[in-house]
Amino acid sequence: MVFLERVCRCLESNKIPYAVVGGYAVALHGAVRGTVDVDFIISLQEDIFVAVEKAMNSLGLHSRLPVTAKEVFRFRKEYIENRNLIAWSFVNLKNPMEVVDIIITDNLDDCAIVEKKVATSKIKILSKKDLIKMKKRSGRPQDLSDIEALEKL
Repeated sequence: MVFLERVCRCLESNKIPYAVVGGYAVALHGAVRGTVDVDFIISLQEDIFVAVEKAMNSLGLHSRLPVTAKEVFRFRKEYIENRNLIAWSFVNLKNPMEVVDIIITDNLDDCAIVEKKVATSKIKILSKKDLIKMKKRSGRPQDLSDIEALEKL
């Protein structure tokens, strides 16, 4: 089972609402895009942050920052505005290619989700429209390239 599927199944088995965003979402919508890390958005609720931390730890993934889920939730605004943190990153120290970024600037509750079939699983991803909106707000060169590719679909 591919890493993306393992993470999504873990989130689902723990009843954590999620949507894949970033490069994997762009690719699942049909645009050619390479990426290593898997990006997600979640509901911006403390209990969801705690559940995500437990789920990531159960997969052998650990926060790159020395912070807990409760700290990330409570100080989210501070981290975004004063420390330029947009993602809470988890990595597998035994396999550094396994990286999950939880985007903390966007709330899943404000977005539309679609499902895409990947191997033997259905993966929840951000709708194309909402993914484009999210990438426009970012304005990074890769995101602008992704928007162009998504709009051609």
